[in-house]
Amino acid sequence: MSGLRCPDVLPLAAPLLDGSGRRFEYLRLSLTDVCNFRCSYCLPNGYKKPCNKPSELSVEEIRRAVSGFAGLGLWKVRLTGGEPTLRCDFEEVARAVSSVPGIRRVAMTTNGYRLAERAQAWRDSGISALNISVDSLDPARFAQITGHDRLAEVLRGIEAAQAADFESIKLNAVLMRGVNDDELAAMVDFVATRDLSLRFIEVMRTNDNAAFFGARHVAGQTVIDRLEAEGWQRMPRQPGAGPAVELGHPTARGRIGIIAPYSKDFCASCNRLRLSSDGKLHLCLFGDGGMDIRPHLQGGETAALTARIRALVGTKAPAHRLHEGNSGATPHLASIGG
Repeated sequence: MSGLRCPDVLPLAAPLLDGSGRRFEYLRLSLTDVCNFRCSYCLPNGYKKPCNKPSELSVEEIRRAVSGFAGLGLWKVRLTGGEPTLRCDFEEVARAVSSVPGIRRVAMTTNGYRLAERAQAWRDSGISALNISVDSLDPARFAQITGHDRLAEVLRGIEAAQAADFESIKLNAVLMRGVNDDELAAMVDFVATRDLSLRFIEVMRTNDNAAFFGARHVAGQTVIDRLEAEGWQRMPRQPGAGPAVELGHPTARGRIGIIAPYSKDFCASCNRLRLSSDGKLHLCLFGDGGMDIRPHLQGGETAALTARIRALVGTKAPAHRLHEGNSGATPHLASIGG
């Protein structure tokens, strides 16, 4: 048996740490910055292709990138966009990522427009967890927020995802003052009776939405306070989990999470890195820009790729600068997957 090698066992590597001692296990991989929705908090005027836009990473470049990160101990990958399923080779990408040794969980974030018809195919391609954007349970308001009258279609997709036996299904809702904040109770009731999780996300300021942020921002802590007053209790943080504060209730089937980047010490537990669709490593959603690692994804030794990643991660800032009104170089959330 000495000549056999198990493909799922990687050589042990030193943990991937930054200068603050944070350990990274989670990669958010943007497959495209193109989106077919026009969400008011992200792309209110729709997607506009920039001039001289670099090509998206190929399947082989993605495989090489994920292999490099896996070699450094990252074991969870989330496929994001834009809308990732707009790539015609989306399922090929999912199969490639899920087959990389060391990757134990592949998740995706989607606006749900193809979910009803493709849920089982996506599950079969190796995706085990879904996040679905549902910013309102009112059809007219959903259309107003997203630019598409597709709420019924998305809800059918959630049912299809449950039938396809995904390990985790979460609904994402960006909570906006004067837009959908009056639906908080209805959304909580919706997941309380279903085996789903709901994530309320604070509106985040980016380079193109300062006025919108000022008018619509709802502090996540106010939602946490309200839920705790109604008997919801904080749950222990799960391995590899994102930044949400998660709450459960003794009588509820579902759970509620709050993603509040303006809260105290939000960055202290950061465990994620971001790779853009054109091969730039972003150390923070609100950093000063991405660093190009694409040359390392087109050949050469994997050791050079992992050394470059390790060196860049060592320079990660301790925290974002949102409280200073500085959202870095991020033009909008679709650009690197939120």
